[in-house]
Amino acid sequence: MTDLSIGIVGCGGRMGRTLLRQVTQTDGCTLAGGTEIDGHHAIGIDLGLLAGLEEPLNLVASADRQSLFETSDVIIDFTVPDTTALLAALAAETKTAHIVGTTGLDEDQMRVVTDAARRTVVVQAPNFSIGVNLLAALTRQVAQVLDPQFDIEILEIHHRHKVDAPSGTALALGHAAAEGRGVSLDNVADRARDGVTGARKVGNIGFASLRGGNVVGDHTVIFAADDERIELTHRAGDRTIFARGAVHAALWTQGKAPGYYTMTDVLGF
Repeated sequence: MTDLSIGIVGCGGRMGRTLLRQVTQTDGCTLAGGTEIDGHHAIGIDLGLLAGLEEPLNLVASADRQSLFETSDVIIDFTVPDTTALLAALAAETKTAHIVGTTGLDEDQMRVVTDAARRTVVVQAPNFSIGVNLLAALTRQVAQVLDPQFDIEILEIHHRHKVDAPSGTALALGHAAAEGRGVSLDNVADRARDGVTGARKVGNIGFASLRGGNVVGDHTVIFAADDERIELTHRAGDRTIFARGAVHAALWTQGKAPGYYTMTDVLGF
């Protein structure tokens, strides 16, 4: 079987460089190339150097997304919402599978992504870590078992450079908890507390976001009742766990029909 050809957009960023390295170290796939925005300092640099490898790959970062999509079986995208919407349209045009790890997309941007899934394979997840996806499954199960007298709070902390809050993973955990209780997160989410807020409303799902240092990402789901508390926690020590999951998802797309998929589909939970 021919190796799967994978392209990386945003290859000059922290996650992009990690993805470059992961693709080169994973059996069954090969690196097609990588792109960055016009004027980015990574343009023209060998992808092996960007990935921190000992040897060059004789592939350089470019700004030509069209060519990357046309020469790749799969594109992995951990960029920003505006860019992801543009890339989703390009994926649909070129019939290139699209792995989407970007968070913070609004309704219009999400619509572009889901529309693209009519013409190609799209796998989207707020977090590609296998451990985090297991945490979401456990959160759903625990929320289903416990009654609303157990208050649910979701705490997350990320590095100082993260631009969206709560994190996409925290929101995914919130949706999992809401699904377990048979409610819509939109109706019970409490995403901001400041000043005199009054007593906590029974049944709400609260969020707290912390930012600082170089924390890759910690998430804790707290179920708190009188005199007892259950806490489910996942701590990410390195971005490699996200890259490993994204490349696993890319390999999974082989032979799949066009459609919108999540890590639940990939992992078979």
